[in-house]
Amino acid sequence: MPNDSSERRRRITAQRTGPLLIEGPVEVTLDDGTVVSSDRFCVALCTCRRSRTYPWCDTSHRKPARPSRTDTPGPEATSELNP
Repeated sequence: MPNDSSERRRRITAQRTGPLLIEGPVEVTLDDGTVVSSDRFCVALCTCRRSRTYPWCDTSHRKPARPSRTDTPGPEATSELNP
């Protein structure tokens, strides 16, 4: 950030299980070089990467994560439970 007096510092609030809250307006540069911007007074940046509107948070972090394939029992496990 330039050391210009017209630029004011932005406040970023980190939450343990949620998004980063940033006082806006903001410009965000994604890993592929795409720049997205928001003129809102406060924006929520997704940190769980489950958002359908990434990089903006859509509260997907509130939903339980899908179990991985190794966590779900296979057909052999269910046949043992139901003889």
